[in-house]
Amino acid sequence: MKELFKKKKYIKLPIKTAVNGKKQYNDMSDPSVPTGKWIKCNNCGEIIYRDDFEEKNQICTKCHKHFRMDSQSRISQIIDSGSFKELNTNMGTKNVLDFPDYLDKISSLQQKTGLKEAVVTGEGRINGVKIVIAVMDSRFMMGSMGEAVGEKVTRAIEHATSKKLPIIIFTASGGARMQEGIVSLMQMAKTSSALAKHSEAGLLYITVLTDPTTGGVTASFAMLGDIILAEPETLIGFAGARVIEQTINQKLPEGFQKAEFLLEHGYIDMIVERKNMKNTLFKLLEFHQN
Repeated sequence: MKELFKKKKYIKLPIKTAVNGKKQYNDMSDPSVPTGKWIKCNNCGEIIYRDDFEEKNQICTKCHKHFRMDSQSRISQIIDSGSFKELNTNMGTKNVLDFPDYLDKISSLQQKTGLKEAVVTGEGRINGVKIVIAVMDSRFMMGSMGEAVGEKVTRAIEHATSKKLPIIIFTASGGARMQEGIVSLMQMAKTSSALAKHSEAGLLYITVLTDPTTGGVTASFAMLGDIILAEPETLIGFAGARVIEQTINQKLPEGFQKAEFLLEHGYIDMIVERKNMKNTLFKLLEFHQN
């Protein structure tokens, strides 16, 4: 029996030590679990492995909910690799109304997101077809439209008109930016005017409405597309449901601001799942060329 105990090897367990009255473990303590490898779907509650989530273009693997996508991921998914050239990269925000702490918030978001403002614009190709694209990013002040956003969108439209190219805009916005007041509202007219000239030149404009598309963006360039697409379950509207109900004193239909309801009532042309978006856009561009 003694011989058996001599031959058997035991693993030395990690030792607890006390530093400043606090228990600590050595390097071989509890096995570490990498952080950020799992996310929880806020629709069905499923715990999703992040790598699978990214592989599926940020869609829940169980209920197929389309999570909000940042502008960089969107451009990588839609535009041919190596073909994207960003426009107006240095255009930033001014505090035109001297709103308290506004520029501090902008600076903080710029550092956090790596974006200059809430929209990224540029030239690129979709399966070889040259286009201009603008992608709004809800991480930056909920994609709200201030002077810089409106100017970047307008210049992208004008660039497409001058180059005789179609333009595609992916919308994601909470609407006008309150910190810029009337200046923000003026962007609705400016972007719409640029789109009118683009249309007069016989050029194609496609909008893709993503969650959420609301307020002044909905009331301007989001709903002016020659073809209007939307992702599944996208929230689309101008004012909030509660505000509308209180204004008209009527109970509204369930889901009346969802893409599916708007498709049924003729406000949008098609609902396209993210995995099919690039191919659908290519077919529309190809059809327009012919």
